[in-house]
Amino acid sequence: MSSIPDELHYTKEHEWIAGVDDGLTLTVGITAYAAEALGDVVYVQVPEVGTTVAAGDAVGEVESTKSVSDIYAPVGGEVVEVNTAVVDDPSLVNGDPYGEGWLFRVRLEGEAADLLSAEEYTALTSGES
Repeated sequence: MSSIPDELHYTKEHEWIAGVDDGLTLTVGITAYAAEALGDVVYVQVPEVGTTVAAGDAVGEVESTKSVSDIYAPVGGEVVEVNTAVVDDPSLVNGDPYGEGWLFRVRLEGEAADLLSAEEYTALTSGES
């Protein structure tokens, strides 16, 4: 399994979140663990710019050759940017889930879901609690 970046936060649903520049705009993606479990990603649906999301809401989906999984918002706020590159080339989710494979950016306006540290996420994905 790929290494889990220490500087990110994670959800139990396998999304990651990172701060960008001003600290109020956060980048969201799915983890390498989720991408590996899904297999070859062939379709990504992200929320539209301007959409208001609440922490825990299903806001999009990732479809692979194996299954379809929902994408959940780790925080509440307004979607301010989407990664059109990943919509055009869904394989970016598999190839670079913590870089070019990010999904969308949200301006923080609400509460965060229960976010996990890298250590806590590692424990979750290795079957420990």
